[in-house]
Amino acid sequence: MNIIPAIDILGGRCVRLYQGDYERSQIFNDNPVDVAKRWVDEGATKLHLVDLDGAKAGQPVNQKTIEAIIKAVDVPVQLGGGLRNYSAVASVLALGLQHAILGTVAIERPQLVSNLCQEFPGQIIVGIDARDGKVATKGWLETSEVLATDLARQMAKLKVAGIIYTDICRDGTLKGPNIEALRELATVVNIPVIASGGISSISDLLKLLALEPTGVEGAIIGRALYTGDISLTEANQAVGQGRWQDVPPDLGYSAFA
Repeated sequence: MNIIPAIDILGGRCVRLYQGDYERSQIFNDNPVDVAKRWVDEGATKLHLVDLDGAKAGQPVNQKTIEAIIKAVDVPVQLGGGLRNYSAVASVLALGLQHAILGTVAIERPQLVSNLCQEFPGQIIVGIDARDGKVATKGWLETSEVLATDLARQMAKLKVAGIIYTDICRDGTLKGPNIEALRELATVVNIPVIASGGISSISDLLKLLALEPTGVEGAIIGRALYTGDISLTEANQAVGQGRWQDVPPDLGYSAFA
């Protein structure tokens, strides 16, 4: 399972939100490029960027910072936030991104998702951000009536490269991932699922590792890395050496089977 550090950019700074609330942001570093270099130095094999300003504005905002990060590191980079039309996706992929992450348009313009998957095969990921099982849109500012599992099935048929599932109620809280929701989502699609939101400990990662046979192949970690609750080096070691049998008895696979 791949451990992917998150770098959320707001106003040109590296921040973390609490449950997607822009009014409850915490600045961790004024220079996201330095943060990117740090995570790569500590063993990151991929980076997850979010243009929070872009998510709110409906179009990319922090392109210069994003391009600087891509040029500064030698690992793949994926980006979400404000990618709601063809030109926005094409422009950020031209910067050298491995994956562009679509959110709002997955609900509002599924045909666009299909077209982008054909134009950029293997480079389009859909981020499904859910609140109480229903998909949130427009930078988490609105909640639809669409179920996350239904959207996942639809996107899999369009041949997206993967799905990033974020439980907004867990994001930034350090309360652990929503294992049940992830298990359900991973079992309804046959494409890779990446977990995001609430991951706070090595034990959380081992729980996710237990789900790996069903399709959960990555974990995006944000706040826990910045607060020191998780060491990236130790996390990579634990996941690289671990198997679901290594999960402590009180966190065992049977709890999720």
